[in-house]
Amino acid sequence: MEDVDGVVQALAGPLRVLVTVADHGHVTRAAQELRLGQPTVSRALARVQDAVGVPLLVPHGRGVRLTAAGRALSDAARRALGEVERGVRAVREDDSPDTGRVALGFLHTLGAAAVPALVRAFRQEHPAARFQLTQDSAGTLLAQLADGHVDLLLTSPLPRGTAWRTRPLLEQPLVLALPAEHPLAGRDRLALGDVAGEDFVLFEHGYGLRETADAMFAEAGVVPRVAFEGQDADTVRGLVAAGLGVALLPAPGDPRPDVVERPLAGPSTSRTVGLVWRDEELPRVAAAFRDVVLARPELLGPGPVAHRGR
Repeated sequence: MEDVDGVVQALAGPLRVLVTVADHGHVTRAAQELRLGQPTVSRALARVQDAVGVPLLVPHGRGVRLTAAGRALSDAARRALGEVERGVRAVREDDSPDTGRVALGFLHTLGAAAVPALVRAFRQEHPAARFQLTQDSAGTLLAQLADGHVDLLLTSPLPRGTAWRTRPLLEQPLVLALPAEHPLAGRDRLALGDVAGEDFVLFEHGYGLRETADAMFAEAGVVPRVAFEGQDADTVRGLVAAGLGVALLPAPGDPRPDVVERPLAGPSTSRTVGLVWRDEELPRVAAAFRDVVLARPELLGPGPVAHRGR
């Protein structure tokens, strides 16, 4: 891979030539510093001058000197090249598996245990790696993946479309959460039909768990009576404890003495959790993190490993 100076030269070579000639006041000495032939330097200067349309250099003794326009442009070019060089160094650093930055988006329900376990596993091999973590609804995160704000997305359900690369990782069991004093709390397993007449505490529309829950309600022929729509599992579980309703939640949840969580009975009893990335080359550090996640799906939590997808 080219060094930083090589990349900057490729991006802004003619302006680099102008700045170096300005420093030396001499085409030959500038060519020597840049390790270019004098004709190459002269052609680069001519290209800049032709593009600007204003004289930038005039002969001066055995060398050259800048015109007022040349000094103004070389000063601006020096600042611009400095910014380009800093940008190239930052991009290189962010891309490196050893020092780079992983931009990861994930659902609220994966934030307590799954994401910390994956970060810990990756940093065991790459201790200087950095993370830019974004926690939000499935719909919002998918939009951020599309616009490049995140490189990788841990979500459920997995999106469809040719713009995405998706890999299902885990079939995460879902449970019915009920207040501890609920008449059905003593049952070992519950179907959605058993609580069809109850109030429900659900996630808001746009959250992956709400999409999954709505599909399960439709499959079971249940029209839920919604008491509250929330954004995170702790709030939903707390309102279940308060007796506001029952809820569908991923297992296992944070144990509470005032909430019981019972496995589901029925044709659909889990959600598929997986990894999504854009159908394009990832930064090296993001690709390295992706490979760790794909190799260790068990870190996402209990449940069978999902069948591989696209």
